[in-house]
Amino acid sequence: MTPFIRTAIAAALVALPAHAAEDNPLTASESWDALQYDVLGEATPTEGGALFTVDAPYRANDAATVPVHIVQTDEAAKIDTAIVVIDENPAPVAGTFTFGAAMHPLDLEIRVRVNQYSNVRVIAQTADSLVMAGRFVKASGGCSAPATSDPEAALAGMGEMRLRSFGAQPQMSTPRREAQIMIRHPNYSGLQRDQITQLFVPAHFIDTLEVHQGDELLFTMEGGISISENPVFRFSYNDNGAPEIVVKATDTEGNSFEQRLPKDEAS
Repeated sequence: MTPFIRTAIAAALVALPAHAAEDNPLTASESWDALQYDVLGEATPTEGGALFTVDAPYRANDAATVPVHIVQTDEAAKIDTAIVVIDENPAPVAGTFTFGAAMHPLDLEIRVRVNQYSNVRVIAQTADSLVMAGRFVKASGGCSAPATSDPEAALAGMGEMRLRSFGAQPQMSTPRREAQIMIRHPNYSGLQRDQITQLFVPAHFIDTLEVHQGDELLFTMEGGISISENPVFRFSYNDNGAPEIVVKATDTEGNSFEQRLPKDEAS
């Protein structure tokens, strides 16, 4: 049994735990003041707490796999895109996500690297508003933390995917469903050192991701170095009856990965 399969089984048993809301709101940030124009141009987001919440731990157990959970609390507007920014990371934009209609209302959890004490913010775009919410996270060294897998083993199984579906297969009257996708990939940040040579390992990470149910888009991601090793995405969606989740990904070395993951077999 490979390390990734053991990890996938453990994740399927434990899943991504819900994190109780903590008193760690966004703080004043000179880094964000300097970044904002590069990320948003002339746009200025308003406070987003009425539309969605962001949950992340005040003190992270592991700076290389910090859970960030986005939950929409007001269903009146559809969130079309969300940008996840970690102010103090070397490459602050962790990922830009776009969402299909089946993801409304949004409930998405990801895992990110946090390199030093930092705000983790989410900027969400609806048809008529741009809003922001987030958390302040105490963590350090996430981008330079050594990979957990042996390099040869990590590359040998790269692109392997797992799906877990939660709960019973929905009825027509209750089509909402929850799923978790796990992708095996080292997602090297370019700041990690080979433990034998002590040379920096070149950056090599998933840069695009598409998730569909059948032909219907669930979400896409343009990712950077701040997405964790062996990325995990947990999300809720409206089931359209298609039998499979289709996952397509590319990485910065030009590799392409695609798998069709049956929903029922993953339950």
